[in-house]
Amino acid sequence: MFNKAQNKRWQQAERARQEEVPGQKEGPLAPVVRSIDRTMEFLDLVAACHKFVASTNRLVPLFNDRYLPEDARAVIDHNLSRVRAACDWVEHAVSTGETDMDEELARLLRGGE
Repeated sequence: MFNKAQNKRWQQAERARQEEVPGQKEGPLAPVVRSIDRTMEFLDLVAACHKFVASTNRLVPLFNDRYLPEDARAVIDHNLSRVRAACDWVEHAVSTGETDMDEELARLLRGGE
């Protein structure tokens, strides 16, 4: 539900940006609102990273002395590939400001093989 709400907020913000008329003078609060949006997006990204690390720290020790069957390991391996790709994408976006992704990355992040 959180992810759906977050995606809806991003979509609404993107629609609002696209609806802006070029050359139209923006209101005095526009820079403040953009700054708040950027801060919230930063905090959302930091929170997502923290949540992954905290969840991993809590869950991995539970697998002590457990053997996972091959199909279960394949599921974990596939999801670890997705996590690595997402982390690489975040790192690239933070370093360069470029958020575009190629089709292969998009497919992998959607869960495709």
